[in-house]
Order: sequence, then C-alpha cells, then structure tokens
Amino acid sequence: MSKNLSALSFRKGIEKNVFERMVDAADKHGTAEKNDLVRQMGQDHLFGDAITLGAVSFYDFMKKENEGKKVFVCNGSACLCAGTQDKLHHNLETHFKKDEIGHICCLGRCHEGAALQYQGKNYSGQSDAALSDLFKTGSGDSEDRYAVVSHLQPAQLTAEFQGIEEYYAPFKKLIIEGNRDALGAELKDSGLRGRGGAGFPLSIKWAGCRAAEGKVKYVVCNADEGDPGAYIDKYLMEKQPHSVLLGMMVAGWFAGAETGVLYIRAEYPDSVTIVNQAIADLHAAGLLGQNILGTGFNFALKTIKGAGAYICGEETALLASIEGLRPEVRTRPPFPVNEGLYRKPTIVNNVETFANLRAILTLGGKGYAQIGTPQSSGPKLLSLDSHFVKPGIYEVAMGTPLQTVIDLAGGFKSRIKAIQIGGPLGGLIPMSHIAQLTVDFESFKKAGFLLGHAGVVSIPESMPMIEYIQHLFQFTADESCGKCFPCRLGSTRGKELIAKARGDSSYKIDRELITDLLDTMEQTSLCALGGGVPLPIKNALEHFQTELAPFFKA
Repeated sequence: MSKNLSALSFRKGIEKNVFERMVDAADKHGTAEKNDLVRQMGQDHLFGDAITLGAVSFYDFMKKENEGKKVFVCNGSACLCAGTQDKLHHNLETHFKKDEIGHICCLGRCHEGAALQYQGKNYSGQSDAALSDLFKTGSGDSEDRYAVVSHLQPAQLTAEFQGIEEYYAPFKKLIIEGNRDALGAELKDSGLRGRGGAGFPLSIKWAGCRAAEGKVKYVVCNADEGDPGAYIDKYLMEKQPHSVLLGMMVAGWFAGAETGVLYIRAEYPDSVTIVNQAIADLHAAGLLGQNILGTGFNFALKTIKGAGAYICGEETALLASIEGLRPEVRTRPPFPVNEGLYRKPTIVNNVETFANLRAILTLGGKGYAQIGTPQSSGPKLLSLDSHFVKPGIYEVAMGTPLQTVIDLAGGFKSRIKAIQIGGPLGGLIPMSHIAQLTVDFESFKKAGFLLGHAGVVSIPESMPMIEYIQHLFQFTADESCGKCFPCRLGSTRGKELIAKARGDSSYKIDRELITDLLDTMEQTSLCALGGGVPLPIKNALEHFQTELAPFFKA
C-alpha cells in the first residue's frame, strides 16, 4: 500500500509535491485540515481523503488546533530549564486571548530563553517593553546573537566564508578533474561518521547509494533538527549555508543523483530564507542546473519547509513526509540508499554531516582524519544553552575533553546538577561524571551516555529531577508517530506514572514496573524516539536515586 502511494506521489515529482501544497494551505488558512482542501489534494494525487487527512492532521501547524493561533511559545527542554516561559506566557496573555497562544518546540533560541514565534519570525530574551512594541507595531529585534568559538586552528566548520569563487574551487576541480573511485577512497580514509546522532560511517552509506540500481536518485538533507537544546544545524544554515550545499552537491556528483532536497523545519524560518538565497546565488554563479561547467553533471537544489513534527528528524519519517504521507517510521531494511524518497535510492544525511565535506576535499581523507580520534574523526560542533557564561556554538576536535568545552564557555552562571547532551534522547550526565568524558561517540557510549547531535541542556539544581523525567515522557508522547505500540503507549503510561506520583504523595512507583516499561520501549520500538528516551530516564534513576527516592517504592 505505502509503496503504491510513494509511486503516486512520484508521478507529480518533487517540484509539485503534495506536502508543500499542504504547508501552503496551512499558511493561508491556519490549518490544512479542511474538508475541501483535503479532498482536492487527495484527488489531485489519487490518494483519497483518508490518506491526506491522516497526513495533515498529524502536524502541529496543519491540524485544526492550530487555527486562530497568533503567537507561539517555545516549550523545549532548554527553555523549560531556563525558567523563562511561565513569565513569558503570562505576559502574552495581556496581549492575546488564551486560545490565540500556541506552543512550539524548539526555536533554536536555547542560548537565551524566553523564546517565541510571532508572525513567522523568532524572538528571544525580549523585555516586557520590547514585546509590547512588537505586538503594537509588528516589528522588533529578531536578530539571533550568540558566541561562535573554534578550538581548532585553523577553524573548519566555523571558518569565515570567502565567497563562492574561492569556496567552491575544490568542488569545481572535483567535477572537472576528479573520479568517483578516488573520492570514495578519500571518504573512507576520512573516517567521517554521520553527525545526526547515530554515527554511521558516511563512506559506506554513500557507496551503497552509488551502487544501487536506478536511473533516478536523490540527496536529502535532514535539516529537521528538532532536539531541544540543539541549534548547530541552524547556525550552519544561517551563517554557513554554502558548507551544507557544497556537501550535497558532492554527494549528488558521487552517487549519480540530480536532485537535492533540504527539508528544513518550520521553526527555523530564517534558515529557509537564507538557504533559498544561497541556492539562487549558486544558480547565478553557474554551479547549479544542467551540464554544470560543461562536465555533464546536472544538479538542482530545493528547500521544503516542514510543518512541526519532531519525528521527521527520523530519516524514513522525513521521506514519507515529503511524499505527502503521514510521517510514520518505516521498517528497515530496505534502507534509504536502496529505497528512499519515492522508493528511489537516496542519500540522507544531516546538515552538519554535509558541512564536513569541504574539509575532506581540501585536507584529503587522511588529513581530515588527523583531526579527532581514530574512531571518531574530524571537527564537532556543540551548542550550549543559556546557563553557560558564554553560550553559543563551539567547534572542537573529536576527542576533546568535555570539561574543556565547559571551560571555553566560562563555566556556568548558576549551580547545575546535570547536563543532557544529544536532545531528549541523549544521555543525562551528572556533573560528577563530566571529567571522564571526551567529545566522541566511544567515550559517551562506554560511560552509558550518548553524544547524539551534541546540543547541551543544563539542568539547574532548582529543577526537580522528577519533573524533568515527566517532561521527557511527555515530549515522547506528544511527538510519537504512533506507528509502534511500545513508543506510543509506553511514553503515555510513563507520563501517567510520573504525574500520579507527583500529584499523590501516597502513591509510589514500583521500580520493577518502570524498569520493564523502559526496557520494552528500548528493545522493541521501531525507531530511536521510543528506543532512545529510556536512556536519560535510566541515567536519572541511577545517578539521582536519593532525590527520586520519595517517588518510588523502597
């Protein structure tokens, strides 16, 4: 059934994809969940009403509940721990009716807190007076300011952009003089592993797509960075967009794909605008289109704006979303390199992964591998939240002590008892364990944590750990695609257990019960959402036993 729907979606092509029509309808009407809109889109793509309604009713910014919302308050982990959102919400209630205020997760303003979206723009750290002016005039200071620090010499991912001519010189040389086998060897020598969290070797993925049979192939950039606390991809798209686009163009040339798609989350409106401008600049420079530089290489780049769904950060759900289907996780195998977008061979990598390609072209695979460790090579970006003295984006070599990153940022403004790295599915690390960790996949795994995408959320001593656990369960319950029982039901039951224990002092949670629940989610969920959230909760149960003891049976 789903393969047939993918084939129907493919008939219209990426330029007339139904998902963009859904987003446009929601932008115009406040929701895409209207009978006439659903019926028309379903008929145009031969989907039928049920399929189309099932899709549009899933997304935060398409469903009926979104209609009439005028302002959105961030409810992500970083803003929760910053303690800014209750005051912000009360302030907004003096300007808007309660049913005009919506919620959004996350805006990538984790370095500042008090984040909101109004009239398609993001704001954070605004004073009451500034907010009042914003709502009266419709204009305000939406500039996103944070530190950008490189511990590498020379900087790689944070280096100053020198212009298209100089920046794309290695790419021009590659497609004019290079050969794909040689590039494949360089990719293997580099040891680059995906930066989206799983750490899968890039050379294996790209080689798999190159070898896959099929005339039509795609390159997809997963720019749906939804981890609260992470704004690494946001930084790259808004401050270093050409690093991402060059990487996608290299992938297209290597694998034989002629179309690249950037799926950018709606919560990052500036990213969409800036990337589109960068694509236009590449067209003007003759680096996109047909027969680029007379080499016979054809390549086009296109952005698609998301509609508010954390699960679209999972690659197969993202592909289903582009096809106009409900963004549910697909079982694997087959993997996207064989059956990806429209069931065609597809390379899917995240923003930061593609941004590493220029360093490999300029340094060579072995030169790139000299940065970092033998198992985790290259530079890594981390994003630090508002509890740091100097929050922002930090570039370090893989293998750098975690304490070094904290020191570079000047330490913390307030007393912190733990940090969570890698979003809501990442490890929850007590401060006592910081000294034993280095910024690489192996160190975190060995210690029972997860590096993930490396966004850092600080949990202050004033934040009850039981409240944070409930937040993690609530987040998973809200964002689950619903396809598998362990994630859909497990997260809801977990949320209910914690809420009952917090609300009724006579109720104590059975440790065996919650352990069984977490083990079931971890071992049987279809994807990393249900399978990943047990890790930080188990970390909390292990490292904060004394604090949590009142809520559990002895």
